[in-house]
Amino acid sequence: MVPEVPSRRRVLGGALAAGAVTALGAAAPASATGKGGTRPTVVLVHGVFADASGWNAVTASLLDAGYPVIAPANPLRDLAGDSAYVRSVVDTLPGPVILVGHSYGGEVITNAGHGHARVKALVYAAAFAPDEGESALQLAGRFPGSQLEPALVGRPFPVPGSAEPGLDGYIDPAKFHDVFAQDLPRSTTRIMATAQRPGSVGGLGSPSGAPAWRTVPSWYVVAAEDRVIPPAAQRFMARRAGSRTVEVRGASHVVMMSHPDSVVRQIRAADRATR
Repeated sequence: MVPEVPSRRRVLGGALAAGAVTALGAAAPASATGKGGTRPTVVLVHGVFADASGWNAVTASLLDAGYPVIAPANPLRDLAGDSAYVRSVVDTLPGPVILVGHSYGGEVITNAGHGHARVKALVYAAAFAPDEGESALQLAGRFPGSQLEPALVGRPFPVPGSAEPGLDGYIDPAKFHDVFAQDLPRSTTRIMATAQRPGSVGGLGSPSGAPAWRTVPSWYVVAAEDRVIPPAAQRFMARRAGSRTVEVRGASHVVMMSHPDSVVRQIRAADRATR
């Protein structure tokens, strides 16, 4: 007789009932300790038209250097909800935290880090660093140079409890390389274009809350050839936030992919300065 194989649902239910599955925060290992004390956990938050794999090179360098790292999936639905989600991830982590955001992810960390006692530093990589009441769409259009708007295509999506659909924004795959990541090989960007995660246009237009950068020290990586967020807008936001800033010549919007070492250096500088 063939023995019965328990279903995945029954196994999981039994484990939960027995208390075998603990909360992720409780189960997480203590932060790595290096020279100078406990290393902070680095939380890498991606933006729109991308996913957490965009942080792979940065993640590898940080792990090699002994940092605990997590790169959660940003929901990309609405700013308040996305920020609350990232904040909930931070709540599960032990010890100090450095929040790192790319593009719209910068807006998320600006809100998620506000008033959180364990967030020690913010690092922006070609990212939005809004003030209260500003939106990503507003900031992107404040300075000339963005090529994003004419490259966008939209797809409606259902909104639970509403008769009106939402609208997701994508970059036209034919324009993805030249607008989003012109310093990466086309063999790479054609795959990125097919896997891009859209952002809710409503979320991108949502006003930001009180910014964490008013009370938390920040660092900024300006991408000098960015065609999504104009470099002038990045310099303005970095200067206003009082960020310690480096500028990467020739870098596209995906500076964390094409110049990961520049981003890692800023993260490590933030760590050293806030110990």
